[in-house]
Amino acid sequence: MRNVLPAVSLSCKMTAMYAREIQLPDHSFFLFGPRGTGKTTWLRDNLHDALWFNLLLDDDYLPLLGSSRLFRERVEAQPTDSWVVVDEVPRLPGLLNEVHDLISRFPGGYKFALSGSSARQLRRLDVNLLAGRVIERAMFPLVARELAGDFDLEAVLRFGSLPGIYADRRYRIDRLRAYVSTYLRQEIQQEALVKDLGSFHRFLQVAAILHGQVVNLAAISRDAGVARTTAARFFDTLVDTLIGVFLPAWQPRAKVREKARPKFYLCDPGLVRAIHDRADEPLVDSEVGPLLEGYVLHELRAAMSYLQTGGELFYWSTTGAKEIDFIWQKGDRVVGVEVKASRTWRPEYARTLNEFIDAEVIAGGHVVYRGEKPYRSGNVRVWPVREFLAWLYEGFFPPPAAPDRDV
Repeated sequence: MRNVLPAVSLSCKMTAMYAREIQLPDHSFFLFGPRGTGKTTWLRDNLHDALWFNLLLDDDYLPLLGSSRLFRERVEAQPTDSWVVVDEVPRLPGLLNEVHDLISRFPGGYKFALSGSSARQLRRLDVNLLAGRVIERAMFPLVARELAGDFDLEAVLRFGSLPGIYADRRYRIDRLRAYVSTYLRQEIQQEALVKDLGSFHRFLQVAAILHGQVVNLAAISRDAGVARTTAARFFDTLVDTLIGVFLPAWQPRAKVREKARPKFYLCDPGLVRAIHDRADEPLVDSEVGPLLEGYVLHELRAAMSYLQTGGELFYWSTTGAKEIDFIWQKGDRVVGVEVKASRTWRPEYARTLNEFIDAEVIAGGHVVYRGEKPYRSGNVRVWPVREFLAWLYEGFFPPPAAPDRDV
């Protein structure tokens, strides 16, 4: 078993120098991911010979806005085994009807890569989502395995891992601030149909404070000075645009009363700090815990997506003091992960996980901490952050049980 992250060439800091874990399907697919995660760059690298429609560009957008027939005619001018890329397809969701028709008329022919930073508009307009004809893939901010020798945990927690921001060491702070001001506060504001800039700005501040905490809509709406329904809509917008994620509470077969409200996380620790206007300040101990927890969640979600493991993620907490940060469950297979910001290992960190393993509620448990040495505490494995993030791709997810065979 290897417990080191693979090396990668870092020859060009501002382009596609990071080898991404996502694999190109041999099938038409949607590619969704937050703005700035590198979707277009990855598509250019992998489908550079495809027929391209970049709907962020007026030269592509305006002619198709006037007539989607032009899209069909340009595609049909290509060989039937061609790839076709439609970047930012939510800008012209009506093109999905043309894609549907082309896939139906040329089975096994044209393959489509359809990207976007939000599925919200598609769902809101109830457009053709090509169910059964197009699969879905996701792009995330960079993971440690992709950063390889360039991975620096302190830098990731301080600035996040959006590719263009992480790679641009000279202007990281400026780019983080620009992302928040021009994207979060303007583009997502428009996506949420927000008329009052001040209310959305206050909500973002509260949402960043809430990073890693249980959602209480009544308290959040009061703190942000907006109606409860407005706060709920703002949360839905952050989730739909993949900037935020809800982590639901787990309901095991334990005879205790669990909390039912979800937790909320922003997708990137750099965004949390930039919204708080702390991007230019050093990390302080009080913020490391939630930022590290959110980053481990990001790594778990990305690994599940890139490895196509299936399963779901939860958190578990009772009304008392017992909790587990993350539960991965697929069928009867359940694994728990606890995240600690401490650089020093303490046996009590594994207590709840060991109790659950002994009670056969979960099959395995792991503690991730910022120290440098691995340990085993009862049935729980204890990992330094870097080693755990490497092992995510080498053995964390239990394989499916072998099928029963007649003897």
